[in-house]
Amino acid sequence: MLENEENPCISKSTRLPRKRFYRARAHSNPLSDSHFPVPISPSHVDYSLHYPQFFQSSDILAGSKKIEFADIGCGFGGLLISLATLFPETLMIGMELRDKVTEYVKERILALRKASPGEYQNASVVRTNSMKYIPNYFEKGQLSKMFFLFPDPHFKEKNHRRRVISPHLLDEYAYVLRVGGIIYTITDVEELGDWMKSCLEGHCMFEAITEEELEADPVVKLLSSATEEGQKVSRNGGQTFRAVYRRILPCV
Repeated sequence: MLENEENPCISKSTRLPRKRFYRARAHSNPLSDSHFPVPISPSHVDYSLHYPQFFQSSDILAGSKKIEFADIGCGFGGLLISLATLFPETLMIGMELRDKVTEYVKERILALRKASPGEYQNASVVRTNSMKYIPNYFEKGQLSKMFFLFPDPHFKEKNHRRRVISPHLLDEYAYVLRVGGIIYTITDVEELGDWMKSCLEGHCMFEAITEEELEADPVVKLLSSATEEGQKVSRNGGQTFRAVYRRILPCV
């Protein structure tokens, strides 16, 4: 394409990618085999590809800055973009299974970096299956926040094993979350909200955040407003169901 030709995938006014060119199926089967590169271990994640302003090469020294926030099933990246300016010195990553949606988030972040030099350098995205490969990306106790915003409900009982919050998966999330780290979940499906809350409530390594703490946490306000799904629920006057829990040491 010539330099003076307009790219139809990019908005002329905002210079951001247009969502309609990156639409994908709303539902994906996380248990199916997908073909994309997966790092052997967290030490094999090339941070320089995701955060070039923070890392000049693929060589990461011990004690270097590491990812602290993970948005699981990040969708079109609304939460990431909001968090990037709220926590400019914190590295964060969105994990998304759908290839077109991942590409949109990648292009969106690159466009924002270009439009606002020095900003959004701390946010990135990777196409992966978080239900399978969380330990490949994060070390024990590495994360301080994990987000599960409007996940696929998988309504049929036979498909509940595909849900991204489950007792088994909470074991893995507890592994990569540091003590004091927080899991944020929200949905507009009451049955799924009850499910996620029940799973977290029944796990020995998580405790509910108090209402006072929730009111003081600036991130909580973004759960229902930063994402496309949350905005849609708000426009339609829908109800949301939230469960926010802290990683704790298990009782002996």
